[in-house]
Amino acid sequence: MKNRLYIITTILAGAFALTSCADWFDISPKTDVKADDLYETENGFVSSLAGIYVLMTDEGVYGSNMSFGLLDQLVQMYDLIPDGATTREGLYNYIQSSSGYNTKGKLQTMWLNSYNIIANANNLLKWLDKKGDMVILDDNTRNMLRGEALALRAYLHFDLLRGWGPMNYAGNPDVHTTKCMPYRTVTDESKQPLLPANKIVENIIADLDSAKECLSYEKKIQLAAIGDESKRRFRMNYHAVNALMARVYNYAGKSELAKFHAKAVIDSCGLRLQTGNDEDPVLFSETISGVNIYQMLDFFSDYFDNGEKITQKYYITLETKNLLFETSGSESQDMRAKSTAFLKSDDGQKFVTRKYIKNDNEIIPLIRLPEMYYIMAEASEGEEAAYYINTVRNKRGISSTANVVCNTPEQKRNALSNEYRKEFYAEGQYFYFLKSHGITGALPYNENISLQEEQFVFPLPDGEKEYGWVEENDDNENK
Repeated sequence: MKNRLYIITTILAGAFALTSCADWFDISPKTDVKADDLYETENGFVSSLAGIYVLMTDEGVYGSNMSFGLLDQLVQMYDLIPDGATTREGLYNYIQSSSGYNTKGKLQTMWLNSYNIIANANNLLKWLDKKGDMVILDDNTRNMLRGEALALRAYLHFDLLRGWGPMNYAGNPDVHTTKCMPYRTVTDESKQPLLPANKIVENIIADLDSAKECLSYEKKIQLAAIGDESKRRFRMNYHAVNALMARVYNYAGKSELAKFHAKAVIDSCGLRLQTGNDEDPVLFSETISGVNIYQMLDFFSDYFDNGEKITQKYYITLETKNLLFETSGSESQDMRAKSTAFLKSDDGQKFVTRKYIKNDNEIIPLIRLPEMYYIMAEASEGEEAAYYINTVRNKRGISSTANVVCNTPEQKRNALSNEYRKEFYAEGQYFYFLKSHGITGALPYNENISLQEEQFVFPLPDGEKEYGWVEENDDNENK
């Protein structure tokens, strides 16, 4: 990916170190202003929040690794083995750094960049507490800033939990107390303890509850509307908070709460499932929240392109495409597998997704509407579960004569697995689906590698082990 330069008045360039965050916030290079000056104006607060969203577009987080990049490579969504990797097996080397693809380094970047963004959200919240009431006179603006900062903090922590936390959380109560990561709510240099997974879930829900209350003034907005309401899809809006709550409760196995929030999104957000993707392969028209990638075509050209360059990009072969999307031949009923969704090589044997080539809104989706239907299905049984899955399938162009049935838990899980990999191809969500359901073994579209639990639970980065919390701190606190 080409180097990108951000000049942001609120965010400092460079890595966030666990041992130096106090200095990190106080430094004021030429492109920055001191925090005391920045937060003297409402525009300073607004710019600070905007800067957080820009950080989320870095390739270390949602600009690659935590969307279409590393996570989808790990579940073998592409036939192209990425630059630097000599074999596909090498992608699963989480322990040793390498001069090639270096999965270990990518995981460390995901961890550090995510906590960097969290630190910026915490810093904004701190200054809202100190000066928000004095500087920002409009209640809704002040609530928007706080609500979005809390929601972003929850979103980042949840994705860290889904990567570094235990496998099959909902199905295995024994792993709930597994210590896996810190939940950072402070901006100082203090080392924060590794918390058990269930405490992380509690903290995420608490932040989302507060965020939802802050953003409640916009509960009636229609995300499909033209104008400012539609632009809220580029932010953590009220409906996005509800959708994230559905995702978290579903992860935690709290079916009724997951269903409640998912239904609220379906009924109230104003978006509808689409029956075509000719001019919108990424389905912005179904996106509840996403981040904008400025000049996407240029910055993603290393990964996705057309013409003769397809064979050097994140392609799949015709055989893999047919297995992934349960199709045969070069065309399909399913719009997710048609030429509206994929570009093909001149010989018709290699395909690259159009999601990030034809993307007029330059968006990386974070949460899309179909997931709410899948969560409704997961929280339901039998015909009701099948109804929600088939609703999406039928909208995608699959005939009702091919409707799935969910008479057993296994049938439902298999149907959802197939739909997650098709619906969220090149969006990073299928890795999380497999992990949250404890699904291991060979993938049906690539039986050469058998994935086991160790491939789904990321090890702590060396820096966290060396400079982070140690067990002795827990022992001392308990004395």
